Amino acid sequence: MTELKNLERELDRFRLRVLAAAAFVLIGFGLLTARMVYLQVVRHEELSTRAESNRIAVVPIVPNRGRIVDRNGVVLATNYTAYTLEITPSKIDDLEATITGLAEFIDIQPRDRRRFKRQLDESKSFESLPIRNRLTDEEVARFIAQRFRFPGVEIKARLFRNYPLGSVGSHLIGYIGRINQSEKAAMENWEDEAQANYRGTEYIGKLGLEQAYESQLHGTTGFEQIETSAGGRAVRRLASLPATPGNTLVLSIDIKLQALVEELFGDRRGALVAIDPRNGEVLAFVSKPTFDPNLFVDGIDVDNWRELNESIDKPLLNRALRGTYPPGSTFKPYMAMAALNAGKRAPNTIINDPGFFMFGGHRYGSPENERGGAMDMRRSIVESSNVYYYTLANEMGVDLIHEQLLPFGFGRKTGIDMEGEVTGLLPSTEWKRKAYKRPEQRKWYAGETISLGIGQGYNNFTMLQLSSAMATLSSGGQRFEPRLVREIEDLVTRERKGVASKAIEPLPLKPDQVSVVLQAMNGVTTGGTSAKVFAGAPYLSGGKTGTAQAVGIRQNEKYSAARLTEHLRDHSLYIAFAPLDQPRIALAVIVENAGWGSAAAAPIARRVFDYLLNNQYPSVEDIALTQKGQSVAPVGASRTVESVPLPSGPGNSAALGPVTAVAPVTGAASGASGAAPGTVSSQPANAAATPTTPGTAVTAASAPVAPRPVQAVARPAASGASR
Repeated sequence: MTELKNLERELDRFRLRVLAAAAFVLIGFGLLTARMVYLQVVRHEELSTRAESNRIAVVPIVPNRGRIVDRNGVVLATNYTAYTLEITPSKIDDLEATITGLAEFIDIQPRDRRRFKRQLDESKSFESLPIRNRLTDEEVARFIAQRFRFPGVEIKARLFRNYPLGSVGSHLIGYIGRINQSEKAAMENWEDEAQANYRGTEYIGKLGLEQAYESQLHGTTGFEQIETSAGGRAVRRLASLPATPGNTLVLSIDIKLQALVEELFGDRRGALVAIDPRNGEVLAFVSKPTFDPNLFVDGIDVDNWRELNESIDKPLLNRALRGTYPPGSTFKPYMAMAALNAGKRAPNTIINDPGFFMFGGHRYGSPENERGGAMDMRRSIVESSNVYYYTLANEMGVDLIHEQLLPFGFGRKTGIDMEGEVTGLLPSTEWKRKAYKRPEQRKWYAGETISLGIGQGYNNFTMLQLSSAMATLSSGGQRFEPRLVREIEDLVTRERKGVASKAIEPLPLKPDQVSVVLQAMNGVTTGGTSAKVFAGAPYLSGGKTGTAQAVGIRQNEKYSAARLTEHLRDHSLYIAFAPLDQPRIALAVIVENAGWGSAAAAPIARRVFDYLLNNQYPSVEDIALTQKGQSVAPVGASRTVESVPLPSGPGNSAALGPVTAVAPVTGAASGASGAAPGTVSSQPANAAATPTTPGTAVTAASAPVAPRPVQAVARPAASGASR
């Protein structure tokens, strides 16, 4: 039977389907319209910015790092540009094969591979890393001819740090190195503006002034806006803001004096710090042995790093800043000043010195050559009587000694404009209670006070502290925080801003009491332990020799340098100031394991004074004798400072040419000078750093981070002589 369709029902179904389809279409169009409104209206600004950013790439322009010059304008740290061969690991499938292929026509040494691997471990895979630095023009040409074979490899122009004088002043200047992961993590806590200023920067100051004045030396990062194609290829430059180069640091240091002192040390270890007591400016800041910071420019190789890091002489240790030593008899003038200020001794108080001091059944000795006898305060300093200061320490007690000498800067940081300074140790009963855990160790014993009087026992100070204390005493109580940088020059405006040492509230010392101590120190140089060294000096000065034990000796045991290895022998110290009436220089010097203070340390101080006060440079013969610890008063025909050429070092770069001097800085110390005529080229002090092509990658130098050196601490002696 034929089934008849219900036409009306079919039409209803059709209409329902049409309505459903129409509703679906309307809903779809509604959704599209809503989405379009959302994107075009609600998120218009956000998406427009994102689209623009996809079209425009912002490329940072790293600034030229500022230069460092001495007080006379001699360049100590500068920059030069060179080509580097760089690899972006993320763009390469087989990194080892790529390096091997490059080595077929580019000289890539094993040390280059090791440095690249170390940097790869410390960096992100999308960063461009150098496999070879300072390519020659021939190597650049060879790579360009083969470039099609090596996607992800390119030539870049980079800015390298150079230290023209090599190892001279290396602990003072420091060096820069690649930013490591811990430093990157620390940067995340910086202000946004500071973080933005380091976009594109791969290197940062690691030690010395390079580290302390990083913000001044770095400069301000610029940028370029580049329009790019969909494939990321640069089409055109839309806008740019040039980088502002870092500022120039003008130091208070006279680098020729610095080099002379380093030469006078020879192969010996030690430190010297010279300060102008009138304003706190540091005139010389020496730590020996030194190192060549240029070794770190390309990333130091394993052999050189092992030699520096494992050497028994610890060349990476800044002894002037971080080495602490017992001051020996150089402590006696401060003990005398403390006794006068506290009313414990009068200048004419007589103490009998039989050559030893007995306390609690323990014998405290004196040097075998000490004459002894009746000692007043002047004679006790001139002849360096131990017994006088044993009895004085016993009378004062450790806490009064601490109270009187802490204001001179002992046992606390001086505030010098360099990072890493240590506090040293000026003991007290409170210190010992906090320093030790066991009850019997926390107790202060009266016998421990005795050795403090002659600068032994727990006393340990840096040469910076001793020099600063000498400046305070010689100026009658005037105090400053020592400063290494005297001016900062803006390379754009050519404006120089002085960096004055921070004045600290003066010590309320009585002039007549200060005069007693300073006149006694003058007696040391005219008839005392350093009289032979200062014989014939055309100026009056004051000083105090010291010999500090590096290891303790047993009771009644005699000291014999011949029986000890060189590193266990006594240290030679000297503190001094000059001229006597209006001091302009105060210094402290130590020659490690060199014995008597008058034999090794005092001759170096004499030649520093001759340089600054008499414009006198020692003869070659005299320098050789001083290096061996065999000199007293200068011998041979001395030279004028101007006649001696500037020091040179292995760090001179072909890109820089000869060592460059700039116009002298006004206000230089008496006797300071530039190079002899004809020895160096000259250029303005505010000459701009080497320019680079806009848009090229620019960095400073490649150097690993040196681990923080171990603090050198000479152990306090239980007892014994201090000369």
